[in-house]
Amino acid sequence: MIRAAHTMAHALLYSCLFFGVKTWAVTIIVNPSVTISAASQNAVRAMFAMKLLQWPDGQPVRVFVLPDDNPLHRTFCKEALDIYPYQLRQTWDRQIYSGTGQAPTEVGSEEEMLKKVASTPGALGYVRKVKPGDRVRTLSVSNPVRTFSAE
Repeated sequence: MIRAAHTMAHALLYSCLFFGVKTWAVTIIVNPSVTISAASQNAVRAMFAMKLLQWPDGQPVRVFVLPDDNPLHRTFCKEALDIYPYQLRQTWDRQIYSGTGQAPTEVGSEEEMLKKVASTPGALGYVRKVKPGDRVRTLSVSNPVRTFSAE
């Protein structure tokens, strides 16, 4: 009986340690021309909301997203931006209808996302995973106090 309890306690501890680590199912990618390696969650959210329009070096931010009903888009909104997809869509719609901004460029697949981000200076997007040979860099989401950090 004591051995069984001991084994259960170990199993619970290991599962807590294993599942307690936050790993994202989404990787934020940028064009190699982007000079930063990390941005705060607030900065990333502002870029995808089309409110932060320039990188720290003055280069325009070009945002690419998947369709609203794409499972990866929903995961990205919830995990990386900490908002629901409909909230992001409302932000874009408000800017479009008020004439103060525009929506990001929508792509149909992760492969198209990789191609567009790789070929567009200042581009920002997301995929499940970056493979060797993909001509993009990853952007890590860091400390909410600092907006950007250079390489």
